[in-house]
Parts: sequence; C-alpha cells; structure tokens
Amino acid sequence: MSGLRFDLHFSDYPRSVAAAGGVPVELTRDADVEEMIDHLDGLVLSGGADLDPALYGQEPDENLQSLETDRDEWEMELFAAARKRDIPVLAICRGFQLVNVAFGGTLVQHVELDEGSGHPQWNVDGHTATHEVIVVPDTMISTLLPARWSVNSLHHQTVERLGEGLTVSASAPDGVVEAFETPEGDLLAVQWHPELLSAPDPTFVWLVGQATKRLD
Repeated sequence: MSGLRFDLHFSDYPRSVAAAGGVPVELTRDADVEEMIDHLDGLVLSGGADLDPALYGQEPDENLQSLETDRDEWEMELFAAARKRDIPVLAICRGFQLVNVAFGGTLVQHVELDEGSGHPQWNVDGHTATHEVIVVPDTMISTLLPARWSVNSLHHQTVERLGEGLTVSASAPDGVVEAFETPEGDLLAVQWHPELLSAPDPTFVWLVGQATKRLD
C-alpha cells in the first residue's frame, strides 16, 4: 500500500448526523465542489488543523500548529457554494474559525491552558465536558440549549474580531466566543466538539431539521 493516498474521516461526525435523523455523506476533494453541494441538503465543516493566518492578514505565531492550506482553500469553496445555495451549515471548531474568517473576522492564534477558562484541554478525553458556556437569550441556539451548557474544549485558538454580520450566541465564562450564528438562521457555528458529546446532539438535530425544512 506504500505510496497510495487516502482520505481520513473521523466517524463521530457521520454518526452524529445519523443519530439526528440525517443521512451522512463524506466528501472528497476529487469531485467538483459545486456539483457536490448540489447533491447536499446541509453541510458540516469539521474540526482539524489551524487555519493559515495569511487568510486573515497575520503573520504566523510561534505556537501555530500544522497547516493544511489546500484544505483551507477547499473548505472555503465548499462554504461559499453552500451559502450560494442557501443550505444550512453547522461549523465545528476549525470550521467555526474558518467561517469567522470567511466573514472577515480574525483569530487569536494561541491561548495557554492557564489563560481564562483553560481552553486547550487536550489532556482531557474529548467526550468529557471541561467548562460551561453561557447561552445568549433570544438567539437561535437558545432554542436548542439551556442557559448554561457544558462543553469540551479542544482548541488553542479563539475569535479575536467577529466576522461582519455574525451574532454571538454563546460565550465561555471568560468571555471567549463559543458560538455564533447568522440572523437568517441558516448558519450555526460552535467552538466545541458536539460530535463527541451527547447523541443525538442538539446542534446536529438543528442541522437535520433545517435541511428537512428546506426540502418541504
């Protein structure tokens, strides 16, 4: 098998889509983005490597981790195609950060464990909640989650400047943005990893529900 290329997918994402009542489809970079999106009713932008800071006009921080610039480009194209076709998008961790940048926002490239609520909890099993988020009343996510919701924390980057037109819908106790959405209700982005927590998770139930409404 030496020299062969392969696509790697974390099974928790499709499992969560299926648990919420959807039919999961794992995407490949070997197909045309526009044609793929034409066949989808919703899109999940998953976690992963740090974004290239050049996308938001910054030089790399010394604590920046590995980059996947080809993935950055591909997922930006996927997101743009999804927005053009008005299909709902659930963005998770890296996806949350990518969407913020796509809307013109910026990121703090690194926070330490002893800063604020202690966000990069990489030494804790991701299936374990490590801090609460405070949900903003009268937002879309407030219809999905209680006023305080326990989440995991597997990120070392945070929102610096929120993208234009986005609404903060949940924050950590230290004020770090943990969720945002669009006023139109077709985009939900969360900094934590809901696919590792309860199943069916409310955010995936939202995605499948929005996709179903679009078909009706």
